[in-house]
Amino acid sequence: MRNILLAAFLIVLFAGAASATLTPNFQTWLNANGYASYNFGRTDLGANGSYGGKASDSESVVNQPVIFIHGNSDAALGSGAGSTGWTASIEYFISQGYKPSEIYATTWGDANPLLSAYQYHSKSNLQSIRAFIQAVKAYTGATKVDIVTHSMGVTLARKSILGGVANDAANGGGYNLGSPLTSSVDTFVGIAGANWGLVSCYQTGGGTPTCAATNGLYPGYAAWSPYPFGISNILYDINSSGSHYEAANVYSIWSTVDEVIGYGDVVYGRYTSQIPAQNGEKRFGAVPYGHINSKDLTGYYQLRMVKFHSTS
Repeated sequence: MRNILLAAFLIVLFAGAASATLTPNFQTWLNANGYASYNFGRTDLGANGSYGGKASDSESVVNQPVIFIHGNSDAALGSGAGSTGWTASIEYFISQGYKPSEIYATTWGDANPLLSAYQYHSKSNLQSIRAFIQAVKAYTGATKVDIVTHSMGVTLARKSILGGVANDAANGGGYNLGSPLTSSVDTFVGIAGANWGLVSCYQTGGGTPTCAATNGLYPGYAAWSPYPFGISNILYDINSSGSHYEAANVYSIWSTVDEVIGYGDVVYGRYTSQIPAQNGEKRFGAVPYGHINSKDLTGYYQLRMVKFHSTS
């Protein structure tokens, strides 16, 4: 209850504080360093499209930069019910002494909930997220960054960090993302992710891009150990490539009453939101901690994980 009241208080107190795009300083740096084509500013989405950056070159970055990566059809910042972005988390971090030069977010995808079934682990999404991680690290001069992710952003970010080969039939076929970014990430937090897929994708037969058996969240067609039969290529890749490639410290935040994942978060006998070999987790088992509130009401735990490597 204490954390719920705190979150509600902060949302009121800091209302509008996270309404911003990338600072001119960061945007100028991106344009000068080969990142202009990624459109990280996402000005097409107005003030919700992106966040972060220094006010000037002389501004110091003290806290380790935190990169927030949103979920399917959401945006960097909130635009309404169900599409809340990282507004609450950013406002909490700001209240605890972080500056905009230490907090970063951009929107991947179209940010349209009506098109959520068409989002997948595409070449463009993976390349964009990977490039944003590299850009923030280079721009801030940090030795390492922290990454906090939600929903499909969890699995997208895991593959973006892992790198290596992938295939996107809709965009040129096979390609290589490059070498792992493991050494660049101190802490990785995955919130309400579907690391082992979604049972709802099994029920639809993998018939949408989001549920597809190549780059979607298809959980396979039968339980088996160590991996279900037919689990999607992308999920097999990120779960069979060893432990802790995401970061030195890996945590998850999730709920057994997640209404999007459903089924108590269990897919073929596994909690799908747990990340293999994670260091720890914060698990919820009652409302209001559903799919969105596991993100919006957990700023306290997100900060504890990235800054103190603690789950309490």
